[in-house]
Amino acid sequence: MQLNVHLRFFKAFTFLSLLVFMAVTTNAQFKISGTVIDDKNRPVRGANVYLDNTLDGGTTDSLGIFRFTTSEKGNQTIVASEVSHENAGQPIVIAGDVSGIVLHMKANKVRDLDVVTITAGSFGASSDNNKTILKPLDIVTTAGANADVVKALEMLPGTQQTGTENGLFVRGGDASELSILVDGLVVQNAFFSGPPGVATRSRFGAFNYQGVSFSSGGYSARYGQALSGVLELNTTDLPDKSTVNLGLNMAGIYASGTKKWKNSSLDVGGSYNNLSPFYGLATTNFKFYNVPVGGSGNARYVWKPNKDGILKVSVNGSYNTSGIAVPNPYSGVSDTAKIDTFSKVFRNLGDTVNFKTKDQYYYSNASYKQMFKDKYSLYIGGSYSLDQTNNSFGPIPINETDYRTQFRVEGKDYFTSRLNLLAGSDIQSFGINKNFNSYFKQDFNERLISGYTELEWTPINNLAIRPGVRYEHSTLLNRDDLAPRLSMAIKTGHHSQISIAGGMFYQDPDNIYMLAGLYDKLKMQVATHYIANWQYSKNDRTLRLEGYYKSYQDLVREMYSTYDPSGYRTITDTTSVNNTGHGYAQGLELFWRDKKSVKNLDYWISYSYIDTRRLYQNFPYEATPTYIANHNLNLVAKYFVDKWQTNFSATYSFASGRPYYDGAFSTITSSNFLSEKTPDFNNLALTVAYLHSFGKWFTVFYLSIDNITNQHNIFGYRYIYDANGAPTGGRNPIVPALYRSIFVGVNMSLTQFKKDEL
Repeated sequence: MQLNVHLRFFKAFTFLSLLVFMAVTTNAQFKISGTVIDDKNRPVRGANVYLDNTLDGGTTDSLGIFRFTTSEKGNQTIVASEVSHENAGQPIVIAGDVSGIVLHMKANKVRDLDVVTITAGSFGASSDNNKTILKPLDIVTTAGANADVVKALEMLPGTQQTGTENGLFVRGGDASELSILVDGLVVQNAFFSGPPGVATRSRFGAFNYQGVSFSSGGYSARYGQALSGVLELNTTDLPDKSTVNLGLNMAGIYASGTKKWKNSSLDVGGSYNNLSPFYGLATTNFKFYNVPVGGSGNARYVWKPNKDGILKVSVNGSYNTSGIAVPNPYSGVSDTAKIDTFSKVFRNLGDTVNFKTKDQYYYSNASYKQMFKDKYSLYIGGSYSLDQTNNSFGPIPINETDYRTQFRVEGKDYFTSRLNLLAGSDIQSFGINKNFNSYFKQDFNERLISGYTELEWTPINNLAIRPGVRYEHSTLLNRDDLAPRLSMAIKTGHHSQISIAGGMFYQDPDNIYMLAGLYDKLKMQVATHYIANWQYSKNDRTLRLEGYYKSYQDLVREMYSTYDPSGYRTITDTTSVNNTGHGYAQGLELFWRDKKSVKNLDYWISYSYIDTRRLYQNFPYEATPTYIANHNLNLVAKYFVDKWQTNFSATYSFASGRPYYDGAFSTITSSNFLSEKTPDFNNLALTVAYLHSFGKWFTVFYLSIDNITNQHNIFGYRYIYDANGAPTGGRNPIVPALYRSIFVGVNMSLTQFKKDEL
């Protein structure tokens, strides 16, 4: 989410310089420090410590120690709060620095450890220590993830290694079946635009978010339009202090700054990206005749008008260009070949086609949350996004404009500590305008109106129940659908529990059918989820076993007499389609994480098995889609060496072969369709980060190596067509832009890094 920086970047950098000046000329700050212990004199970790009726405070570390600064003076009250303990407080007098404070907290009679929480289908990564499995810090320190939120989630069960495609592929679904949200609002075009066959980064930086919640099924009634799952990102609240961050790496430079006032803050940032140094030292699998170049900018304002309310407003944008030569699948096809009109245009363009893209992206988001007397809460949010791409496929211009506007409002009534009711509604208006020069134009505009309610009830400590229902109306399809959902959990011991989840999930037909104007012939697609898991968690060790079954109904089918495996095929208003498609996905998953057994060592193991088949799109027979690997394994380990102030992270990923269509078959049958498999996927990645200080600047130098063993992984094949337009045995492997990569960079900040942030 970024902006054109040709002029704005220098303005942003000038503004950052002013922020530095403002940060060092603020009023005198007093240091407050001390310790929080329980009634057995043990340190309380993760407690919030703050001055009452102010926004100044901090959080205790593993030793129960807290430190923060304040500009408050005179008589104050310092308070400690933590979910499994009763609040503690005492008066203090601030006339200068105050140290040696000791706060004693008593354990709650009903400890949070003994209260059940629902986990079926979801992984949390938030500031809530009682629900955290992965944190934003885990994302940036996981080797092979390249600090990309979505890429890091591929290290969790239920996902697929994508390699050459954008998106998160969850439990048998493709990228279109996952909805990505920021502060409860859908993000349109969550990935940077790029050429076909080259995966690009998501637009999200891990440290911009205090929470990352990933659901691979059975998710809340708050959300819809996702057959497989949702990825919800929650932005940070007020920062602890003003700061400046600078960075330089092989892909470009960036700068950001934060100015904090008593009850508000302003963040600004900008970046310039040019991959010439990176691709200049690497051997690429494609010819980049225009190396990716771009820039970005962002601004964000946060305001707390009172203790229980917060307003967040952000504006982001980017500009990117790139050019790449891709294999021409229709080289040499005759004029009489039985392929679509648009594809025939490529027949005389040679063996490769130059693809060039120019992309401008803008995104804005605003939300307000307010709690009233610890009894009611209100959330109001709105967003707008615009993505304009001016591409060219050889001599053919392909211009596209994507846009989305959304407004959401919801309220929550906390009847008791064990019972609350959520109700809300959202309206979305979105669409695409696509122009293939004089060949043809396509567009659509959809409006979705939704309402939902969800009850959370914990009748006893060992049982939690969450029923919900969602209503959706599509103006374009002229359809109304009702989606009931239910999840619950039962404690099986002090540290273990069983959770189940299920329900119905609806989604519009894919954009290619909506663009072709076929919506009057179609209805929403539907998936029904059934999920069960068992989880054990104690002393920073987590073991999780989960099984699921997902049934697909009303999938869109193209009623062709022949099968076209090309990813470049187009759909027109004359294409015969209906909702007779169907399918299923079922699987077993394991997740084990251990941060306790060895000091400074954190590792996890995730494994997924999936069995899935579908009859949809232009499939002539039911088959496993080409993006599915039946077995996926990830081994992640991180080790910090105190003496060297260095963190080492390594990741090994394995995926079994993916199905592909062998064009050598003269006749497609149910037994040979997508029956062949690519070679297995293997990848070993390493990241090393070293911390050093230069005066007031805290600096991290890092080195990342992806695919250390230089495996030539293949994700499928593009086919060469004969003179009659039929795929032959001739093919080109689908491979990543490069096999092995080395990336070097440095980050500098006026705020001290913790070793976990390396």
